[in-house]
This record gives sequence, structure tokens and C-alpha cells, in this order.
Amino acid sequence: MLRNIINKIVSWIKGEKFELDPRIPLNYLLSFFLNRGLMFLCGMWKLRRIYRVFIHYTSTIKCQRLIKTMHNLSVDRYCYIDALSTDGISFGTNVSIGKYTTIECSGTLKYIGKGLTVSDNVGLGTHGFIGCAGGVEIGANTIFGNYVSIHSENHNFSNCNIPIRLQGVNRKGIKIGRDCWIGSKVTILDGTNIGDGCIIAAGAVVRGEIPPYSIIGGVPAKVIKRRNIGEVVKPT
Repeated sequence: MLRNIINKIVSWIKGEKFELDPRIPLNYLLSFFLNRGLMFLCGMWKLRRIYRVFIHYTSTIKCQRLIKTMHNLSVDRYCYIDALSTDGISFGTNVSIGKYTTIECSGTLKYIGKGLTVSDNVGLGTHGFIGCAGGVEIGANTIFGNYVSIHSENHNFSNCNIPIRLQGVNRKGIKIGRDCWIGSKVTILDGTNIGDGCIIAAGAVVRGEIPPYSIIGGVPAKVIKRRNIGEVVKPT
């Protein structure tokens, strides 16, 4: 009976059908939902607004006024989110952020960054890093593995007579399409545009234009096959 009630409540909150695994112990469920209740109260306090937002008390939120969110944002423990930027951070509905994840919108106070846009039903894995100085956009229904890092900014280094740290930065921005699966420990570099429906193999280093529905992997990452036609790409 209790499980059916929970299934209905969670389905209503998420806007899609949800069913608990019947093997989950009842005491585990009670502990889980008690924690969610505390995260809900903490979310209202940290963002200074009333939404269905769940933020663990150990997580740090900076420049909360620059964060726009729809319902059901979930921020797990020990996350760090700094929204200082020109455009701030926009979260869609049903976005989850795994524990120990860092989101920084500006790499320096000399020249603040652009910001981050995350669409609906996006899941960011644990221990991630998202640097949004050049602007990062993540499409709906995209999921991230653990330890994914995104860097939308590069250091200038053309002048060998000046230390690299004093040569400034350049920014192109990063776009990740809808319904993508980004594997564990993937690194995505500035200037990357990942098309819809792509799968990025674990450990890949990604830069440049990635066609929609590609499966890519390697360092640097290359197209291995296409999801829509299933043809293996012959090396050139």
C-alpha cells in the first residue's frame, strides 16, 4: 500500500510513470524520503524561493539570484555551484546533479563568464566539473556518467615571451544536444558541438563538431559508428 502511494506521488512530481523496485526495504525508503524532505527545506532556504527544489545542506550555492530553475532540481551532497556570470544558470525540470560536482560560471574575476543552460530531464553524474565561462548548453534527456569534465575556455599561449597565465583566455562555448549519453571520465573541450543522440565512450577527449547520432571514443575522440545506420566508419 505504502509503495503504491509513493509510486503515485513520485510519478506526479516527475510527470512520468515511476515504480519502485519491490525489493527495496521499507526502512531504506523511509530514510530516503526523510532525507529528501530535509533537502526540500534546504533548497527553499538556499535559493530563497518556493519551488520543488532539493539541495543537500552540505552543498554550496553562490549568486543564487542568477539561478533560474523549474521544478524538481536535485543537488546531492558536497556540490559547489557558483552562478556568477552574465547569463547565470538556467535549470529545466527534473534536473539532477550528482554528489561532489562543481559548476563554475567564471574562471576569473577579471572577465566573468557567460553561464550554463540545462534543459529538462538531464542527469549529471557524480564528481563532475562544468566550467561555463564560454557558455555551456545541455539538451533535454541527456545523461552524464561520473567524473565528466567540461571546459568552455582556453588559455592563450602564442607569445613565448609572456607567461601563459598573463596572456588571457579565449572562449567559444560548448553545446551538447538532446538525448546524449556522456560516458564516465569524458573530457569535453571548448568549441565542441555534440549533435543530438550521440554516445561518448568512457575516457574520451572531445573537441570539434560531432554529427548527430554518432558513437565516438578515443583520445582525441573520433566517430566509431553511427547509431542511425549502424555502419562502422572506415579509417581514412
